Amino acid sequence: MQTVTRLFDFPYYQLEKYPLEKSLVTKSDGKWIATSTKEYIDKANAVSRALLRMGVKPNDKIAIISTTNRTEWNIMDIGVLQIGAQTVPIYPTISEDDYEYILNHSEAKYCFVSCEDVLEKVLAISSKIKKIEEVYSFDELKNCKNWKEVLEKGADPSNQENVEELKATVKPKDLASLIYTSGTTGRPKGVMLSHDNIVSNVISSEARVPFETGGVALSFLPVCHIFERMILYLYQYCGIEIHFAEGLDKISDNIKEVKPDVMTVVPRLLEKVYDAIIAKGANLTGIKKKLFFWAVEIGLKFEPYGANGWWYEKRLGLARKLIFSKWKEGLGGNLSVMVSGSAALQPRLARVFGAAQMPVMEGYGLTETSPVIAVNDQRNKGWKIGTVGKIINGVEVKIAEDGEILCKGPNVMLGYYKDPEKTAQVMTDDYFHTGDIGEVDADGFLRITDRKKEMFKTSGGKYVAPQILENRFKQSRFIEQIMVVGEGEKMPAAIIQPNFEFMHEWAKRHDIVLNSNEELVKNEKVIARMQEEVDLANEEFAKWEKVKQFRLTSNVWSIDEGHLTPTLKLKRKIVKEKYLALYNDIYGH
Repeated sequence: MQTVTRLFDFPYYQLEKYPLEKSLVTKSDGKWIATSTKEYIDKANAVSRALLRMGVKPNDKIAIISTTNRTEWNIMDIGVLQIGAQTVPIYPTISEDDYEYILNHSEAKYCFVSCEDVLEKVLAISSKIKKIEEVYSFDELKNCKNWKEVLEKGADPSNQENVEELKATVKPKDLASLIYTSGTTGRPKGVMLSHDNIVSNVISSEARVPFETGGVALSFLPVCHIFERMILYLYQYCGIEIHFAEGLDKISDNIKEVKPDVMTVVPRLLEKVYDAIIAKGANLTGIKKKLFFWAVEIGLKFEPYGANGWWYEKRLGLARKLIFSKWKEGLGGNLSVMVSGSAALQPRLARVFGAAQMPVMEGYGLTETSPVIAVNDQRNKGWKIGTVGKIINGVEVKIAEDGEILCKGPNVMLGYYKDPEKTAQVMTDDYFHTGDIGEVDADGFLRITDRKKEMFKTSGGKYVAPQILENRFKQSRFIEQIMVVGEGEKMPAAIIQPNFEFMHEWAKRHDIVLNSNEELVKNEKVIARMQEEVDLANEEFAKWEKVKQFRLTSNVWSIDEGHLTPTLKLKRKIVKEKYLALYNDIYGH
């Protein structure tokens, strides 16, 4: 049996153990086009042969930039890695400056792009990029060579022997990929991950995730991010069909078409799904509406393993039959597990989706840890809501004196590319400093309490953990984004981006005439209603933590405008700079 020690071993393992007719499936011109395991490997070999003919050598870097996940990405990935070269996956949404920095810093030799949008960004900086010899596109574009030319160049198998020789020389500890973290501050850092970093993480995670061979997955989180990429290898390892969503805007259609058994999600997406379901419920009338919200109330009290007792379970059974079964149907009908990462999941979402029999297993990790450190598992009492699960096999966690989570194991990165100083700052012996504060409870579950870097002290000397506050405030349907501020100030405050769609609807229901977002954020009735939401959330916090004042912003916070990283984390420094006038207004500066 083929054992997996390097990333390109995964498709070969699949071919031997569970050869699939539909290994990778992408929608093109309205049709789902499937690539079998055999075809996947054949095309990857063609890519390898072509790259050798194009002068690519071991340790050369190949950049891949795609706006959506797609079959071509995975074929390129295996084709590059097999010859000892390395992939540099890049977020499509970053700025041209960051494109320029990453392509130069990594010294990428070739660049593969998905579409016109990405190509435009690359062409705009092409004169400043030193090493790139050619750009190829997956989509057919007039002004760019197509990646099919690469496949044609590799069609002749006469140099396959060279591919096999190079494959044999690739060791598990060799560098496989450079992943540039989107970073909430400063220049992106190139995280060096070896084959073994990621392979060990896939195999340890497999023991935790109840994936059924022959199941169907829908993939839409960016594959340039290590979370989704590790999961794609894991799906391949488990013999699961991977269907690639057309994009975030098409997700609800794709879920209904593909009917997945499993998906990875980020909390923000679940919040949006939940809000949409609640909005539908709010439009019901009479007994239907009463039943709907009765079920939601039961769902929000959900505890795994029947911990609430027989009477609760009886009512839950009825709620599932009458209401939650329709939720599940709306998400394809087959969804048996979701895996969540990248940010803290609100416990109410874990409860309500668990009640609806679509449990969300929250995990935790970083790019530097390939990524998984811990993850929940609904089997064998391995699921505790409000935690990120138990630490995976082979990985060691210790909590430093200041509460920081330190991690050691085969999943810890080789270091930051060309930056031994920054590497030294985050490593003590073999332990990686995560920058997160947390604790391990008596049952072995890891709980994250805050980001070390983000905690701040008020002028009264009290520590405030902004993420905990923000997660509670974002439970409000009125609030889309929020940043808690107050470093060195007398009290915490918040800058809030309202949920404009919901608030305009609310205003209409209350006969408040608003012609724009600018009018909305200045309207006294809107501000008074938002104050109620703030007061309600504040009830859960100690006196010194409470948000005493807030200001509303009239524009939407986005990746493009620089408020958020590609993984939807707040760029706090930039948000503060953008709304400095509001900040100064709060504190009377």
